[in-house]
Amino acid sequence: MNEKEPVFLGKALYVDNINHYLYCETVLKPVDSVLEENECLMGRWDIRAVLSRIFRSALQKMIGTITHISTDDTVAALTFDDGPDPRFTPRLLEILESYGTKAAFFMVGENANRYPELVRRVAQAGHAIGNHSWDHTSFRLIAGRERRAQIRACESAIAPYGQKLFRPPYGHQSIASRLDALWLGYQVVTWNVIAYDWLDRDADRLVYQIVSKIQPGSVILFHDALHDIIEDNYADREPMLEAVNMLLERLGDHFRLVTIPELFQHGHPQRQNWYMKADVDFLNSLRVQEGEARRYAHGNRCQ
Repeated sequence: MNEKEPVFLGKALYVDNINHYLYCETVLKPVDSVLEENECLMGRWDIRAVLSRIFRSALQKMIGTITHISTDDTVAALTFDDGPDPRFTPRLLEILESYGTKAAFFMVGENANRYPELVRRVAQAGHAIGNHSWDHTSFRLIAGRERRAQIRACESAIAPYGQKLFRPPYGHQSIASRLDALWLGYQVVTWNVIAYDWLDRDADRLVYQIVSKIQPGSVILFHDALHDIIEDNYADREPMLEAVNMLLERLGDHFRLVTIPELFQHGHPQRQNWYMKADVDFLNSLRVQEGEARRYAHGNRCQ
């Protein structure tokens, strides 16, 4: 093609507002003009993409949420949310003790406040205790002042045994709520292996969810209680207890399950930009086992 030959860019549609019809016009532009425009446009998008990657990477390093650790050691952290529960937490402690296993319990403040003797028993057995908010409210749907009050209230309930570890209820988190936890001195720890024990009552399937995904440095999520339930039968934690017993027996010498603080001693925490959104309809369909359920309004997203 001759350098001075114009480039055919197709047909442009125009609206004749007087006669109310469309007509086409052939669009021709010099080659140099087209190249300059494309290079400029591509340059802008390339710069934006690079800056976006740099920003996400920097954000991840500074305030990313810990999901697991990088290690060659065959260790993983076993964690339990929503307790303590007088029906199931003591039996879980017995199972863990029978295998010489330590775990981390992310407790809901109102449960810890209701059963302080269980908080003490968990701590005295050598397990780590973390903060899981006061009443298991979605942190995506409440204002910053309430988020900080939730963390502080739970901190008081699990004192003096609680460590500066926080797990947001439902895993729901925004940048603002992550900064709230950081401001209060907390490391946010979620998970990268999940049993789905609030959705499934088959112990074999719960164990399969874990053993099929566990890696050195994994953080495993179970629940020794369920603050919110889809159906009443899911409040029964018997399948969880059976699954934990089966898991510890199956892993045997292949993996050593430890607390979150001990896991950190085996490698470098791996962080992700973990900003999980809230499904308002799903949350409003849940029932709490004790007390009155919170109802969320659509559009009330305190990011």
